[in-house]
Amino acid sequence: MTGPYRRPVPSTWWLHNRAYFLFMLRELTSVFIAAYVILLLILLYRLNAGRDAYESYLRFLGAPGMVIFHVIALAAALFHTVTWFNLTPKVLVVRVGARSVPAPIIAGVNYAAWVVLSALVAWIVLRG
Repeated sequence: MTGPYRRPVPSTWWLHNRAYFLFMLRELTSVFIAAYVILLLILLYRLNAGRDAYESYLRFLGAPGMVIFHVIALAAALFHTVTWFNLTPKVLVVRVGARSVPAPIIAGVNYAAWVVLSALVAWIVLRG
């Protein structure tokens, strides 16, 4: 005998269970977020390089393919955020005395903070 038997698992194993599929989809969103962060860092570099470099990069970001990418990245960020906030009550058990805080309250606090911070950022950006 050369070792224990290991049943072969297809590479699509995660497609057969909805929970695994959503988990893998949530993990895939990090690829889009990483790409967006790289684009943002390039934007900062171009901003430092001068007006012409910055305006050239803004034209690149305005191309139809980049607009589509930004829409996909936004959808990925929203999906990741919602699934993360829904997961939080399962991994963070808050106790007040001997009682646990209900899961909807924990998730609700996350959503409320998200809305307040988003409104604050929108106010700062749009008042300009």
